[in-house]
Amino acid sequence: MSHAPTDLPTRIAARIVLGPGILGRTALALVALGLLTLPVLAGPARPLLKGDITAKRDVITLGDLVEGAPADLAERPLFRAPALGATGTIQVRRIVEAAAGLGLEPPESGGRLQVSVQRAARRIAGPEIETAVTAALARQQGFDPRNLSVAFDGEPPVLTVPVDLDGAAEAVELAYDPRSRRISALVVVGARQASLRVSGQVIEMTQVAVLTRPLARGETVGAADVTTQRRVRDAAAADAPADMAALVGQVAQRPLPAGQPLRSGDLVRPDLVQRGDTVTILYEGSGVSLALRGQAKEGGPLGAVVAVVNPVSKKVLQATVIGPGRVSVGPAPKPASLAAALPARP
Repeated sequence: MSHAPTDLPTRIAARIVLGPGILGRTALALVALGLLTLPVLAGPARPLLKGDITAKRDVITLGDLVEGAPADLAERPLFRAPALGATGTIQVRRIVEAAAGLGLEPPESGGRLQVSVQRAARRIAGPEIETAVTAALARQQGFDPRNLSVAFDGEPPVLTVPVDLDGAAEAVELAYDPRSRRISALVVVGARQASLRVSGQVIEMTQVAVLTRPLARGETVGAADVTTQRRVRDAAAADAPADMAALVGQVAQRPLPAGQPLRSGDLVRPDLVQRGDTVTILYEGSGVSLALRGQAKEGGPLGAVVAVVNPVSKKVLQATVIGPGRVSVGPAPKPASLAAALPARP
């Protein structure tokens, strides 16, 4: 009896017994040929140095410096932080030694030799300190704090506090000598968690009127031409005008530069009535209202009393100037200011 032909490789493979030795040798051969890769068992990751840091506390912990530090050791203090607002460095070898002292392997440093540490802080500068001192002085002495300034001794004061210390600066233990105007105080933040002793000279300020642009002689002051500025009271002129609104509508007696404090003689009220002018004479009273034409015998500014002639009776009347070419001989309404009396600019 004849048999059907059979594929020879298949018949041979069917008779091969794959024992453990053969499997091992086959796997090694495949690895050598690059056809098979064996898994590599990874060890625990090494801790990693974080690099430059910003410290918010007065100590630096292991967790501040090392990424992946064990939870039970992360809060362990290792070094003192720099002073508030200052910057310092820590050598990497010291961090390695500190880690070894805690039973840890050296952190991966990436070739760094040192770590920079900046201490976070909030700076309270001179203007805020001055505000605290002048507010305390105003409460103690009854001054207007808006008119007070302090020239501090030495360099402008700066109080450096931790970033998490909230609250504004306050001045306590205030001592003031009215004769010398010397002042000293302790500036504190929080419940005296941060403090700074300051001293200096109190300077009283005042508001003075100054021009915002130069004026030529005879030029009229407009509302936008004058403003107020704080100046040292002792240096301000005694005859400086106090009412800025009253300056609007006045004219310059001479050329005046911008920014210079005004004095009473710098500006004058313009004559709204000139000598010889024909004027309107108004009279109001007891339900009677009259208006007639007259002639001014003298000139005068707003509010001035001038002599006018009634052309009918030829009688000389004393009338008050209430506007350009207008006078009143009775209780006629008067404008509140020169600016209201003058006609509007085109």
